[in-house]
Amino acid sequence: MTRALLSLGSNLGDRIGHLKAAVRDLDGVLLVASGVYETPPWGDDDQPPYLNAALLVQDAAATPRDWLDRARALEEKAGRVRDPDRQFGPRTLDVDVIAVWSDEGEPVTSDDPELTLPHPRAHLRAFVLRPWIDIQPYAQLPGHGWLTDLLNAEPLASDALAIGPRPDLRLESD
Repeated sequence: MTRALLSLGSNLGDRIGHLKAAVRDLDGVLLVASGVYETPPWGDDDQPPYLNAALLVQDAAATPRDWLDRARALEEKAGRVRDPDRQFGPRTLDVDVIAVWSDEGEPVTSDDPELTLPHPRAHLRAFVLRPWIDIQPYAQLPGHGWLTDLLNAEPLASDALAIGPRPDLRLESD
């Protein structure tokens, strides 16, 4: 069994619809979903704002690679097209595997270029950490420390100010 933290983001098309579809497709493994946040783009400013959320998922049979495969399948189902010239460009749905834990609760690490664990840029992304705190307020990002400490220090403290909660948008099924 593994548990994983997935980060969801969408800034093209029906943003909330893409997030809700991912949540529906994870039915049966979803433990808890964060609130939805509207965030500015990261890494490439020439694009619309994102909606972001975090999901804690668990599956008795899943390996870390299985979580990556599920993430890619969700993106594909949402019609994501990867632009090789815009690594951080706009997308219908982005699903990142942020961290994975073993049956014993130990963080899984990986240096595989396709699946680096924990996610190599999670500690730099307020749009990942802020929703994560909703569902695990005392969590630590393996190798980087407490989420609250990361968010309260620069450069993330300034980035966190631009993140807006969207209580009018919910991930639960209608």
